[in-house]
Amino acid sequence: MSEPLIESAADPFGEARRLARESGDFSVLVATVPYAKYLGVQLSLHEGKPRATLPFRENLIGNPRLPALHGGITAAFMENAAVLHLLYQLDTARVPKSIDFSIDYLLPARTEELYADCEIGRMGSRVAQATIRCWQKSQERPVAVARAHFLLMTPD
Repeated sequence: MSEPLIESAADPFGEARRLARESGDFSVLVATVPYAKYLGVQLSLHEGKPRATLPFRENLIGNPRLPALHGGITAAFMENAAVLHLLYQLDTARVPKSIDFSIDYLLPARTEELYADCEIGRMGSRVAQATIRCWQKSQERPVAVARAHFLLMTPD
């Protein structure tokens, strides 16, 4: 059983981050980002880095003829994967804010789990650049790739 989550006003993510780093239980960290929790995003460590998973649910289907997941769900999942990756990696007391997000849809996301890995290409004191790769059965066949910039802190 996990220790109770104690949030401080200075760093509401500190305890959730500590639990994720020490025990590998990412559920509390995911719960700090309401939309990630709503989507059902799950995190686990893969080769020492966070990997996001979005379990399939019928209400995520956007095109019932194929059937395929809604493109907005894929994009939202990928953006949340990057935000959670940054929250896990950094000792920040604020949710990174999306500055821009560009996605390339490569294949229809079928009615099965989605996975996403995030790579931080550059990180300064105020802005981070991330590349997110999303796939289903094989990492070699991504359904989408995205590039994003996040504001890590507000300018003084």
